Amino acid sequence: MNPSTARPRRFDLIAFDWDGTLFDSTAVITRCIQLAVSDVGGTVPNDKDASYVIGMGLMQALAHAAPDVPQDKYPQLGARYKHHYGIHQNDLSLFEGVLGMLDRLKHRQHLLTVATGKSRSGLNEVLRDVNLQGVFDATRTADETAGKPHPMMLQELMTEFGVAPARVLMIGDTTHDLQMALNAGCASVAVSYGAHEPDSFQALKPLHIAHSVAELDVWLQAQA
Repeated sequence: MNPSTARPRRFDLIAFDWDGTLFDSTAVITRCIQLAVSDVGGTVPNDKDASYVIGMGLMQALAHAAPDVPQDKYPQLGARYKHHYGIHQNDLSLFEGVLGMLDRLKHRQHLLTVATGKSRSGLNEVLRDVNLQGVFDATRTADETAGKPHPMMLQELMTEFGVAPARVLMIGDTTHDLQMALNAGCASVAVSYGAHEPDSFQALKPLHIAHSVAELDVWLQAQA
């Protein structure tokens, strides 16, 4: 028998962020934010500032990235972001190795979920595009709960499945993900290949920082 199969689970429910964690979209989102701000006449954020807001709800993110854009232009700002993202969304894909990693976690009977700053319509669309229907046991989005780092997404998932915080692991590429986990009383693992620099992770006490999907997969098989 495979030792990883026989080993008792440490976590019953694993929640993944989407963009920058499972989906290779950070660079495109960053550029689309910059283009949207430019379109409405705001001061265009640099790459670091634009990528920092990835993981927040859309309007929360755009308001943070473009503080000089007046609130009455937020609907236009959001529409321009969606326009630019729509042009490029079919160019995006899962990171290499994600499907195999998820399959191995399903085999060990972890509950697999998504907690994302994307909208419900945006997440549903991309799940159809990458043929992941049925892989996740549940998903939560910022527009139907609360944006990160508010813990509502994780709290709802824990309630739905009756899982205690100590048995939940959040995996993400931003400090927003890790702070959400702390706020919900859950453990976290960070990935360094997404939106935020790994130097910012240590203060939020992730159990591990993975530098590739392959490394994340190995850690999960051994420790989750």
